[in-house]
Amino acid sequence: MGLHRKALRTTAVGAVSATLVAGTALGLAPTAQAAPNPVRFVDITGDGGTVLKANVVTPAGSDGARRYPLLVMPTSWGLPQVEYLAQAQKLADSGYVVVTYNVRGFWQSGGEIEVAGPPDIADASKVIDWALANTPSDAGHIGMAGVSYGAGISLLTAARDKRVKAVASLSGWADLIGSIYSGRTQHVQAAALLDGASLVTGRQSPEARQVFDDFYASNLAKEPELVAWGKKRSAVTYVDQINSNGAAVMLANAWGDTVFPPNQYADFYEKLTGPKRLEMRPGDHATAELTGLFGLPNDVWKDTERWFDHYLRGEDNGIDREQPVQLKSRSAGGYEGYPDWKSVAATDRKISLAGTSTIRANVNSGADGGIVFLSSILDQVAQLPPMASIPLLPRRWAAVWQSEKYGTAQQVRGTAKLHTTLTPTKESGTLVAYLYDVGPLGLAKLVTNAPYTFHGRTPGKPFGVDLELYSTAYDVPAGHRLALVVDTVDPLYIEHNPSGAQLTFSSPPNDPSYVSVPLREQ
Repeated sequence: MGLHRKALRTTAVGAVSATLVAGTALGLAPTAQAAPNPVRFVDITGDGGTVLKANVVTPAGSDGARRYPLLVMPTSWGLPQVEYLAQAQKLADSGYVVVTYNVRGFWQSGGEIEVAGPPDIADASKVIDWALANTPSDAGHIGMAGVSYGAGISLLTAARDKRVKAVASLSGWADLIGSIYSGRTQHVQAAALLDGASLVTGRQSPEARQVFDDFYASNLAKEPELVAWGKKRSAVTYVDQINSNGAAVMLANAWGDTVFPPNQYADFYEKLTGPKRLEMRPGDHATAELTGLFGLPNDVWKDTERWFDHYLRGEDNGIDREQPVQLKSRSAGGYEGYPDWKSVAATDRKISLAGTSTIRANVNSGADGGIVFLSSILDQVAQLPPMASIPLLPRRWAAVWQSEKYGTAQQVRGTAKLHTTLTPTKESGTLVAYLYDVGPLGLAKLVTNAPYTFHGRTPGKPFGVDLELYSTAYDVPAGHRLALVVDTVDPLYIEHNPSGAQLTFSSPPNDPSYVSVPLREQ
């Protein structure tokens, strides 16, 4: 696995480098030169004296006499401080003071990468302090927004700093462990991408480097430390404080986010008690927001501005009267509104996983979740998710169950759930479950998937498995079937199957196996 991980990290470094250079060259940096609103490049003293490089954009004609709502925007993982300049200009046009800053450890900011640790949250409050002292900002109307890393830091700051009245958290995380270690399985491609980006654009702290190394090494003795480290950096840990502070929280994510899967955002949304909004769209990590970073029309950024206009400026723009859960199917059509996440799926249809099926481990059957970023981007722009031929999947390495052929279209909405009984031949193992849309000729498109890892089990002794697949919105055409496929190897994840391991799936009469598929009422 060592060479495999090194190759992943090398690939990630190259991909991130190319993306950053292209992004800056294509229009992020030049925005400041043609900007109608004043832009200042400043140094802000963060926690412990760390210097943070920042941009300040103020409304044209501001003379200091008038106060404006303040928006603070921490940068994404690995991106420079010019990332948000196009959006900062638009927001300044609307009457906001916008401060965007490079988080510590990246690019020209000082310090080391703390992965949204306490120093990062303290930095955000220091940036607010600086803005109130050095810009025409209104202390009673402060918001935070960000993409990815900036989204996570914004949510965490809303828990710690009562001055933050509204947040737009875009393609971020609420549960770090539930994102990159869901199902007790390391999401190795996602981690390698983050690792590679930070090696190219920043300086990892010794703690961050150790966490990455322990993550790759699959050291079970380190698992409690990894979980504790992640909980400290997860907004869900502090949801009671966010609710107590009363910040209005908008969450936006993509169905195919391979870094921060949508389930953890949906679960967090349900725990929020203040003003809230959840938006889900096709795409992968941060791809739904990307065009807006270049100043092009973009639904995510449009709703972000509307969110702040209402909750910071008091505009009666109707966003508070809309259905708070807004979803867009991966297949076609416009947005669907729901009163809450629970209402997304009106009913569940169970597909029976009858009989007994034994598969061998350590071989990729041909069913997999694709490639980080690339596969979900293809799904977003061309409706081409990862595909497989169900008849050709080798049953030696893949267990397959299929539904009946559907007479009408089935609108899958929400979170599919697998329940089965598993008997392993080894004490540890990994399985990956895939739900496919199967056409008349057996060619199948991936609807959703999720990994599951177990340790410390008694070989030969059955136990129950309950696994939530990643939430999605997908329309299965009439005349198609759904298929559940389970195998043991997927390049997206680290596997824990000892050599020669076998997994047997059964459906006892007193505890039948099934996959529950959430369907929208039609």
